[in-house]
Amino acid sequence: MNRKFGPKGWTPERLGSLAGRTYVITGANGGAGFEATRVLLSKGAGVVMMNRSAEKSNAAIATLKQEFGADADVTFVRMDLAVLASVQDAAAELLDKAPRIDALVCNAAIAQVARQVITVDGFESQLGVNHLGHFLLAGLLFDRIEASQGRIVVVGSNAYKMGLKTIQFDDLNFDTNYTAWNSYAQSKLAQMMFAYELQRRVEAAGRTVTVQVCHPGASRTNLLNDTANTFNKIVWSLISPIIAQSAEKGSWPEVLCATEKEVESGTLYGPTRRADTVGPVDACPLDACALDRDMAARLWTVSEQKTSLSWTP
Repeated sequence: MNRKFGPKGWTPERLGSLAGRTYVITGANGGAGFEATRVLLSKGAGVVMMNRSAEKSNAAIATLKQEFGADADVTFVRMDLAVLASVQDAAAELLDKAPRIDALVCNAAIAQVARQVITVDGFESQLGVNHLGHFLLAGLLFDRIEASQGRIVVVGSNAYKMGLKTIQFDDLNFDTNYTAWNSYAQSKLAQMMFAYELQRRVEAAGRTVTVQVCHPGASRTNLLNDTANTFNKIVWSLISPIIAQSAEKGSWPEVLCATEKEVESGTLYGPTRRADTVGPVDACPLDACALDRDMAARLWTVSEQKTSLSWTP
């Protein structure tokens, strides 16, 4: 593939001042979301974290203010993506406090949930948190993002092409044959399908929101700590120092998608070496399953039904 950003790939060195801009990042108190927050703050932007834990968020903000000064523009809105009512409340609070949103970065995720967990709204937890919670949040914030000529960034995963490569509409919750891997892969495929469908709808309607999709590659984050089984945690702890890159580098694709002027539709940005797990950040090969228009349109309809949000970009 042609490399738009040269042999070193995209890096934050391309960024100029982001003063006056506001970025909203879900799952920002650790991992790639925290590192993306650091990059944006270092360029003078304001960041609103949307996290589940107030304690972890306050600790993260204290760390950031220690690094960037007491005046660093970083705040927190509590939100649990597993609870639709929490997403609705958080969106209302955010709209009250953020007159502009230059990008919503859908970064939060849970992964490899060892045994099937059903959310209070009746969804398999990874589909509920990774896709449906973000679908609702993006819909509720869409008008504010458009008024800001802003962006919606969906952080996917290479797992989207490693599972069943389809949406199990007849058994979304994997009631019949639950596996931690296939349910996670479905949730990430759903996120990416939604993003490309939103991209198409926005462009067809002539709206001004930019929609972008990225993945962090293999990064040393705490993603598996709360959900994976003991065996997978041990395996990851042993191999990640060898095969994975830092959480900081894992954050670069989402910062690129939130800020870079030269982005393209129908593209997946992320690391480009070792099967797209590490290395220079640029456009990656995209499996056709993420661009299945019929399946994406059906997923959109189902997502509207599940979240009780009728949404026409």
